[in-house]
Amino acid sequence: MALGSVIYNVDIELADADRAVYESIALRLAQHPSESEEHLVARLLAYLLEFAPGIGFSRGVSDPDEPTIAIRDLTGAIQSWIDIGTPDAARLHKASKTAPRVVVYTHKDPAQFLRSLAGEPIHRGDALELYAIDRAFVSALVARLERRIAFSLSVTDRELYLSVGAENLTGAVVRLSRPPGHS
Repeated sequence: MALGSVIYNVDIELADADRAVYESIALRLAQHPSESEEHLVARLLAYLLEFAPGIGFSRGVSDPDEPTIAIRDLTGAIQSWIDIGTPDAARLHKASKTAPRVVVYTHKDPAQFLRSLAGEPIHRGDALELYAIDRAFVSALVARLERRIAFSLSVTDRELYLSVGAENLTGAVVRLSRPPGHS
């Protein structure tokens, strides 16, 4: 018997001072059986860091030709392609041809990710936005993850301040620079 997705109900108070985004967000987040909790948390954080009109999760691993998260305009065209983890250069090359903006949030070793992209041809590679989410922050949130969870997230100068219950977590999102080479 195949395993089903685990559904998380997440209520978030978002205060992103960097982008002047202040929202109350209620999400139903599905975790695919093959998805780690770290990836799920990174996906949630990326969604919140990119929150804008037209944002939505894709169908996930069932449609590898789609971004993990997309921001679409009113016509349905992808304006921002947002991936999580360590997508390979071929995927980023395709994404850059599909969307005017391509963003990656990694919760894995950023140095290893950047090495995997070094010298690889990626369409508009110099325009990629690559970010590393503090791995300890992701792990701390994973440790507090419940099927129904509410928290507040404040973002200031790419520093994350998260309050869940009586606990406060802090971490950073760091912009990565792709090594010179092909673009």
